[in-house]
Amino acid sequence: MELELNKVYHGFKLLETKDINEINSTGMVFEHEKSGARLFYLKNDDDNKVFAVSFRTPPEDSTGLPHILEHSVLCGSRKFPLKEPFVELVKGSLNTFLNAFTFPDKTMYPVASTNNKDFLNLMDVYLDAAFYPNIYKYPEIMMQEGWHYEIEDKDSEINYKGVVYNEMKGAFSSPESILFRKISESLFPDTQYGVESGGDPDVIPELTQKQFLNFHKKYYHPSNSYMYLYGDMDIVEKLKFINEEYLKDFDKIDVDSQLLMQNSFDKQKETVIEYPISNNEKEEDKTFLSMNFAVGKATNDELYLAFDILEHLLLETPSSPLKKALIDANIGKDVFGSFEASMLQPMFSIVVKNSNESEKERFKDIVIKTLRGLVEKGIDKKLIEASINIREFQLREADYHGYPKGLIYGMKSMDSWLYDENPWIHLTYEDTLKKIKSALETNYFEELIDKYILKNNHSSVLIVKPAKGLAEKKEADIKKKLQEFKQKLSKEEIEELVKNTLKLKERQTTADSPEDLKKIPLLAIEDIEPNAKELPLVEKEEQGIKVLHHPVFTNGISYINMYFGTEGVREEFIPYISLLTTILGKVSTDNYSYEDLAKEININTGGIRNGAQAYSEKWSDEKLHPKFVVKAKSLVSNMKKLVELLGEIVGHTKFDDHKRLKEIIQETKSRLEMIIFDRGHVFAANHILSYFSPAGKYEDMLGGLTFYNFIVDLENNFESKAKEISENLKHVSEIIFNKNNLLVSVTLEDTDYDEFKKNFDLFYTNLKSNRVSVEAYDFKVEQKNEGLMTSGKVQYVAKAYNFAKLGYSYSGSLQVLKTIANYDYLWNRVRVQGGAYGSFSAFQRNGNMFFTSYRDPNLKETLKVYDGAGEFFKNFDTDDRQMTKYIIGTVSDLDFPLTPSMKGDRAADNYIKKLNYDDIQKERKEILNTKVEHIRKFGDLISDVMKQNFICVLGNEEKITENKNIFNSTINLFE
Repeated sequence: MELELNKVYHGFKLLETKDINEINSTGMVFEHEKSGARLFYLKNDDDNKVFAVSFRTPPEDSTGLPHILEHSVLCGSRKFPLKEPFVELVKGSLNTFLNAFTFPDKTMYPVASTNNKDFLNLMDVYLDAAFYPNIYKYPEIMMQEGWHYEIEDKDSEINYKGVVYNEMKGAFSSPESILFRKISESLFPDTQYGVESGGDPDVIPELTQKQFLNFHKKYYHPSNSYMYLYGDMDIVEKLKFINEEYLKDFDKIDVDSQLLMQNSFDKQKETVIEYPISNNEKEEDKTFLSMNFAVGKATNDELYLAFDILEHLLLETPSSPLKKALIDANIGKDVFGSFEASMLQPMFSIVVKNSNESEKERFKDIVIKTLRGLVEKGIDKKLIEASINIREFQLREADYHGYPKGLIYGMKSMDSWLYDENPWIHLTYEDTLKKIKSALETNYFEELIDKYILKNNHSSVLIVKPAKGLAEKKEADIKKKLQEFKQKLSKEEIEELVKNTLKLKERQTTADSPEDLKKIPLLAIEDIEPNAKELPLVEKEEQGIKVLHHPVFTNGISYINMYFGTEGVREEFIPYISLLTTILGKVSTDNYSYEDLAKEININTGGIRNGAQAYSEKWSDEKLHPKFVVKAKSLVSNMKKLVELLGEIVGHTKFDDHKRLKEIIQETKSRLEMIIFDRGHVFAANHILSYFSPAGKYEDMLGGLTFYNFIVDLENNFESKAKEISENLKHVSEIIFNKNNLLVSVTLEDTDYDEFKKNFDLFYTNLKSNRVSVEAYDFKVEQKNEGLMTSGKVQYVAKAYNFAKLGYSYSGSLQVLKTIANYDYLWNRVRVQGGAYGSFSAFQRNGNMFFTSYRDPNLKETLKVYDGAGEFFKNFDTDDRQMTKYIIGTVSDLDFPLTPSMKGDRAADNYIKKLNYDDIQKERKEILNTKVEHIRKFGDLISDVMKQNFICVLGNEEKITENKNIFNSTINLFE
């Protein structure tokens, strides 16, 4: 039905509508007259529906109150009084997205689902959580999610514990995280952006229960809310539900959530802060230098998009002039930028990593000199065209790496709506792009640089430098502070803290009642499609090469993947395969300098990416089909140029520019360090697989600790190894880029396939055709059980083995076991009771299985939890309703909506792994038919895996040293 302007629908008055052709949607802005709630609906034909309720939540200090509250409101509410309704939804709904986010000035609670009944259930739980949380009944919620004094008996030491407390200890262990968190503080010291909304671990324990509750009372009112709906739905039904179930009970009030603007500085400010490194690390070449600028307001749609493009132009490609100038000056080993626009006053940053404080003045001089030169002499128009094109391609493709696009549109709408402008400002980009494209004939970007950087005093220089002993000093200070605190307490006060600790533990270990569990709405098994979706795949052949064609609607985009077998590469050269993935496209070829090559790629394509993977055959971790993967995309109309560029890169790359190779190796090491800090749980879990699994060993050589050590060695010894590196890269590329190694996967419409067929020769003729011999790998696997030590304040604890080697076979029911392990057993013991931010499990078809934890304050306690999992599952018991919930949650992961490119990728992956539709359907049937007895039988599997005692821990040097008897060896991860 068509809605009419100024008409009221279930309390919601339709104020404005807008056709947003760029995203094939109609935007509608409503106001709920009684409560003052705002609502924005994006109407379209997307069946992946999204809902979010958000609040403007400006923090007043760095206690992390908005972040702790975000966690806490999802811990039970009026209608859903369980301890963790959020977890019950994760393990028992068909959601395609379910989470919550704390930003520097807002808190968002988004959900998504393709099932309408499920979608209404998700909305209900989230709205009840936001407006009627149980935080007023149970102070233990803030203690668990935020922080508390932990003391189990009067003679014990007092410690700080809490999920957010440990999460932020982990965040403040990473120098990159510290840098970006402190940049806004340096630019906006007098506003909400001058404090840490996520929480500074040093300040979190200052938060009181009274402050906590008052913050919710003040800001979590419909009058301060921003509701968002997206997708193909009966909007009147949704408005009726929101009104009748929630908003009709509220009256409009004035909520003072005003966001403050920082007054501009008279001159650039400079700040130096320290971050911890371990005593064994060197301090040289470990400093971050950054120059940062406040850039207008987020509601300026043109500036918002133009600066995003400018940041890419200046700092994100091999031809970026500012990046190139800083790298050429040898100030640091990695250069990157950031444009953060999800705040009232966006900020632009230029960062040099792995530098030294002594380079500060030279850094500033080169930035200013380079930018001034660009303003005076003009920016290369091809570079401008390239950066505009790549951003335009991304806008039109709307592929957000697995996130529902409706969620991303909702986030973009908040970048104007929160600041009292229309929510579609950043969604209607066509006219804005036209203005920006004037840069191809004018000094558009030069004028931006001059006004917002060179002549902008609202700027900071932030230096983040290493300091040995800082982490140890901080821990010692905390220990002393807590000891002194305890000494000042009376006997009665200590008893009160013990009582509170035990009361919290009792709440954490007491199961929800069956009556409360039944209050969470639940789908039936009959609501689930019994058959797996078939992925489109048609086998074809061109020039004797196998081509997998995936005919799906792609909106005029072609996705071309080239899978080159790497079985011909000798074992000692495997790390060079991964290095080759980072080199190709970033060094010169016979016909292009690397700068010109980058421009041609960005002008004519949507990007070319390289990767390497050791695909293991479906039931075995020993039968490998390792591939070098080239993924490329362009408009079908640009396919000829795309294929030409692919041929140029794989057939004509030059590996003799030693200066450029060194730059890329240094950058690769830098990016690996960031990944290790940011995704330590994945790093530890992947590395432990190398102890026993040939597939894990191969992957470790491609991107794990083995590869990291390889890169460190190349960087440290580059001058003596430069010629050898060049020769090895050339040698490996000649083995890989051979017609006899190639499998092609193309995702595009049937009518466009001939365009690929016509142009394939342009790529094919660049490949070698000699016969390639296959290597017989004999990987030396051994039980290393390493403690990988860093200056971080938390641990990432992994334990693993291959259950197939113990005689067990894979079943789809293992995926249900994974759901129960992740959201019952591990969640309750490692996260809720242990205080870690998260803990995860995996059960793979090839038999590899692991448990791993994320930002974990514990070590041996977590290993003990893992060891107890077998007994838990041997005695596992639950009712049919709970089993249905676990099954639905498991299917939710299987049925995540796939973009066209994801369909092609997954179909090709399955083909390489020899995984057919019957295998996938069998797994689905086993999932749908899982019973309690299946789960119990897996108890022996888990016990036997844990008894193998394969352990890897990445974490705090002191913690690992304290527990060194657990490990075969302890290693300082960083130099």
